[in-house]
Amino acid sequence: MKRYLGVSVVLLCLLFLLPLVTVVTHVVRREAEAQAEPEPEEETKIELLPPGETDGSYTIRVLLGDQVETMSMGEYLQGVVRAEMPASFEQQALCAQAVAARTYTLYKMATGGNHGDVADVCGDPTCCQAYLDKETAASNWGKNAENYEAKIENAVSLTDGQTILYNGQPILAVFHSSSAGQTKNSGEVWTGDLPYLQSVSSPEGANVPNYYSRAEFTPEKFKKLFLAAHPEAKLSGSADGWIRERKVSEDGNVDSVTVGGVNIRGTQMRTIFSLRSTTFETEIQDGNIVFFVTGYGHGVGMSQYGAQQMAKDGSDWRGIITHYYTGVTVAVYLPEALS
Repeated sequence: MKRYLGVSVVLLCLLFLLPLVTVVTHVVRREAEAQAEPEPEEETKIELLPPGETDGSYTIRVLLGDQVETMSMGEYLQGVVRAEMPASFEQQALCAQAVAARTYTLYKMATGGNHGDVADVCGDPTCCQAYLDKETAASNWGKNAENYEAKIENAVSLTDGQTILYNGQPILAVFHSSSAGQTKNSGEVWTGDLPYLQSVSSPEGANVPNYYSRAEFTPEKFKKLFLAAHPEAKLSGSADGWIRERKVSEDGNVDSVTVGGVNIRGTQMRTIFSLRSTTFETEIQDGNIVFFVTGYGHGVGMSQYGAQQMAKDGSDWRGIITHYYTGVTVAVYLPEALS
């Protein structure tokens, strides 16, 4: 267990040092990594359930901007789910998001987080998770605000205290917007493999916005961006000879690529050129270098659009969670100080 926790802590540090593309990457997402799909008409008023007792039994300190606010875990999770997943999603997908967000929060609290004694978590999606207050969300949602808010609050209440555990401890429950049909092992994206963050199939569905994207660079722009990160690269002559030795995993993730004689990981290529994921191919078109990219986000853990499709197909939140996180259990969990 200590070994896994040690690897987890290292991975967590690296996770927040990597400049992931937001919206994401990181989905909030990063704004939220998930992009809002067309809003359906809400015909029946949704009944608002009472708040959960477990999430309401303890408070956490949340750094929002330059202010620290103290709120219950339940209130915090509502703000996270509002920001991280479209409220138009199925109720069971929203429940899965609430469980992942709760687990991610407890993991950060257990491992010390990034804010020392100042706060437990923050609302910056590049550091912790995005957060959206009730009033701002209602303004964004317009005519659907009442039902959407009920769905968000119910997602937290219906999963009150439920946490994803591995060896009895909260996991690093990362998530992303959409996969290229398969999630990635954590070791493909970061430096360490975690047993519960393994590659699994992901049914993204047919209506994922911007599932396929294209990024085009002139040779001059490509050279400027790459040399800023790797000045030792040799980028002379025709651009069609610059990119070589592209190694791809079984799930389509670019593990590594050689550019101008410099071998780098696909994750760094994504960062340098602000690609939406590391599942990409390149071509030369009209003298320019073009990336064709599939999916959105780092690809590790739960795919939000995959969760949405699973919910549409009849899976409940627990089935979604145990599909995307390998070998885990789900149970009510309290911070050690309260248990």
